[in-house]
Amino acid sequence: MIGSALKPHGGDRIAAALDAHGVRTVYTLCGGHISPILVAAKARGLRIVDTRDEATAVFAADATARLTGIPGVAAVTAGPGLTNTITALKNAQLAQSPVLLIGGAAPTALQGRGALQDIDQKPLIAPHVKLVKQVRRVKDLGPAVTEALSTARAGVPGPVFIECPVDLLYEEATIRQWYSDAAGKGASIADRALRWYLNRHAARLFSGAHAPLDSRVPGISVPRPGENAIARAAEALNKAERPLMVIGSQALAQATNAARLAEAVTRLGIPAYLSGMARGLLGRNHPLQMRHERRKALREADCVVLAGVPCDFRLDYGKHVKRSATLIAANRSAKEARLNRRPTIAAIGDASLFVESLSERPGAGKARDAWTSALRERDQTRETSIDAQAAGSPGPPTEHVNPIAFCRALDRIAGDNASFVADGGDFVATASYILRPRGPLTWLDPGVFGTLGVGAGFALGAVIARPDSEVWLLWGDGASGYGLAEFDTFVRHGIPVIAVIGNDAGWTQIAREQVKMLRDDVGTVLARTAYHEVARGFGAEGLEVRHADQVEETLQQARTLARAGRPVLVNVWLDRSDFREGSISM
Repeated sequence: MIGSALKPHGGDRIAAALDAHGVRTVYTLCGGHISPILVAAKARGLRIVDTRDEATAVFAADATARLTGIPGVAAVTAGPGLTNTITALKNAQLAQSPVLLIGGAAPTALQGRGALQDIDQKPLIAPHVKLVKQVRRVKDLGPAVTEALSTARAGVPGPVFIECPVDLLYEEATIRQWYSDAAGKGASIADRALRWYLNRHAARLFSGAHAPLDSRVPGISVPRPGENAIARAAEALNKAERPLMVIGSQALAQATNAARLAEAVTRLGIPAYLSGMARGLLGRNHPLQMRHERRKALREADCVVLAGVPCDFRLDYGKHVKRSATLIAANRSAKEARLNRRPTIAAIGDASLFVESLSERPGAGKARDAWTSALRERDQTRETSIDAQAAGSPGPPTEHVNPIAFCRALDRIAGDNASFVADGGDFVATASYILRPRGPLTWLDPGVFGTLGVGAGFALGAVIARPDSEVWLLWGDGASGYGLAEFDTFVRHGIPVIAVIGNDAGWTQIAREQVKMLRDDVGTVLARTAYHEVARGFGAEGLEVRHADQVEETLQQARTLARAGRPVLVNVWLDRSDFREGSISM
């Protein structure tokens, strides 16, 4: 193995700490500042997945974290390598994903002196992470990884950052020789002083570097909601005639607890709406899961449980819940539990543990057949309306593919082991109304930040975290532009993702309202690009659908190719629709 005969170096200490914490994959875009980390991690059996953009590496780490509960890890080089990750880091922060970003840095003795890619990285990264750890001695590399991984998972999960200067990562003799060469051989007082300073600096860098690494992994304490809040919430629910629950991504912070959470929701017997990472929690056809008319249901409910959901724009800043209703907020974050609307009962702690505790209280499962039936009937009415829109209006056939009919077909054809990654505007939002995730943790979207460009990284992370899943990447044609080059990554690493591009030649979600309100489509028009040919250029399979009669056969072909280990891109020419008229949120 290349690198197997190398002497120990700082990269080994980082790799050993990652290995001890159960990290199995490191996502990266290579750079000289971080090469020892990648080589050492590979030597320990960790999988190194190199991408074409640093943001993709962080998005992939984010997806891995969400699906496994183990922090996802990305390693990037200094300067521009790090700045390229900021959007992805912010997305992870707002989605509360435990991600560890390891960044290279200029040599410690040259920082601030114009070294290659040397910038002050801390102020750029600090606002977007829970912890910034700037390591200055080799012996501190392992403990920094342990602290960072623990911090990422504790309390409200989120991303963390470790800065590792390059002179901490290579083996000691190499660095000492580098500093010796930098000091020169001059005999002047200034030359001798420089040699003394650099020798002393190197001695400090490597002091204690050969001490055994402490591989102990500290336990993570999951914050439990208080008993008083649980008791009050149980009493309020027992009195309620029209209770409703909204379950969000934070309730899945313990990814391994998803099945227990689903069982608890069933025991409670309360109609539930699922959002974000909670989509699919109850499977495809659970009698308690409601999919449509959430705003109307919230306004009718007399008791609302928000499990891992803040009152942000998605709930109209709390206005969707009527003032006379009992509002119960279970959230790891006290700030989010009280955001924009003070709850009647605030249960500060893990939302899934809260729901489990409620489900075990006397009176859980109280029948409210009339209320549940009314919501189901409303759901069915909306489904019938969607079917009518999928069928289209009477008259001559449309030129291309009805997006609603396409999503109905995809939902029928995708396998029972399908996972869906959502990255886009209008096409993806339409799909979110129609597709039925198959089970817990089978839906990935960016989260509250609404970031475009997550798709390639999320799909990459999903396939690696769940290699037995059939991963569908739903791309708007606009959003696909951020990640098409990652088909190179998919091909090189054997990632059999099925990407579907909804090609309607525009940024349609924006154009619909912009043209109506401002009477100008400036900046919203795209071309009917041959995206499938781009995928072929990277060595993947490319398929094209222009008409409705091609849909089912092509989607089945895509599944067959993916099962054979081939990444596939399906370029679907869509007609425009008014399915989401008036959908812009602020």
